[in-house]
Amino acid sequence: MLKVYIWQFWLLGIATFAVVGALTPCARRFAIRHEIYDHPNSEHKSHAEPTPYLGGVAIVIGVFVISYGALFAKELSAKNLELQSSVLLPALLLGLVGLWDDIKNLRPLPRLIVQTTLGVFTAILLIETHTVGVPTGHPWIDGLITLVWIVGICNSINFFDNVDGGAAGTVAISSLALTYLGYQGGQYFVAALSAVVAGATIGFLLWNKSPARIYMGDAGALFLGVLIATLTIRFQPHALTKWTSFSTKILLLAVPILDTSVSVTSRVLRRISPFQGGQDHLSHRLVRAGLSRKIAVFVLWSLTGAFALCAMVIPSLSKVAEERVVIDAAAIWVLLYFIFLSASDE
Repeated sequence: MLKVYIWQFWLLGIATFAVVGALTPCARRFAIRHEIYDHPNSEHKSHAEPTPYLGGVAIVIGVFVISYGALFAKELSAKNLELQSSVLLPALLLGLVGLWDDIKNLRPLPRLIVQTTLGVFTAILLIETHTVGVPTGHPWIDGLITLVWIVGICNSINFFDNVDGGAAGTVAISSLALTYLGYQGGQYFVAALSAVVAGATIGFLLWNKSPARIYMGDAGALFLGVLIATLTIRFQPHALTKWTSFSTKILLLAVPILDTSVSVTSRVLRRISPFQGGQDHLSHRLVRAGLSRKIAVFVLWSLTGAFALCAMVIPSLSKVAEERVVIDAAAIWVLLYFIFLSASDE
């Protein structure tokens, strides 16, 4: 068996960073040439000028080139090819649906149908291959949890892409934490793909940080959403109890989940569709509270990092200590939920 070193994961991340960083301006020029823009033509758009889409295409290409390149260069086998494709191909399909949406502006229902279909397929695949990270022992329950998680996280990442650098930076932080946890736990497949995702999102951030010169669009947000959801489902935390193991996965994505929870609750209370766009996300509420857009994004990144750090320390703690960390983190999450929900909706 080949020995695995931490520098190999760094190399994967750096290579993907370089590829996506180089491809993103090419995607930007293509989008400008073909007039593929995100126009500020509705109330929920917060940018003032049309901004090119197709950043997601650069992310997808970078992830595929490095992931399959590394596989073919190091450990190509039918099993590894199947394992990697089972994660990347569903993400690619949903990314293509997102690209179609970026260009043609699809209605929410077709996207939800495709997300659910891919979620069902992925859930069946994970259960049949026994690669659910924290199985309950009941296939139907495992399948339902996996389906809800994939569809929910996919939409959370898409919803979170509402401010320059918001989704890309948050996914980068979560992926870096998952790389560390996967490596420390000997789950090298999860660690490797997480490193690739981290590199891709940081490379994209070179062009997406405020003021953004390009957006990832639904192509990138849906692709990343499926990827990070599937990787966290596959990840098996080295926690001492099952409920803290489940909590570790949630902590890694606590802030996008918080954003979706607040905005959906707000819309339901106002009797409007949860799928309707609006300026009721965490970033919008922070800006209305007086923060600049850059500082608002930094606050969201910091919160993501704090929750991710909680997830990262859990494997090194005693049973009592890890439970204390999870309970405290959950209490802070609930407090943030009510603080943000009480802020101005629009």
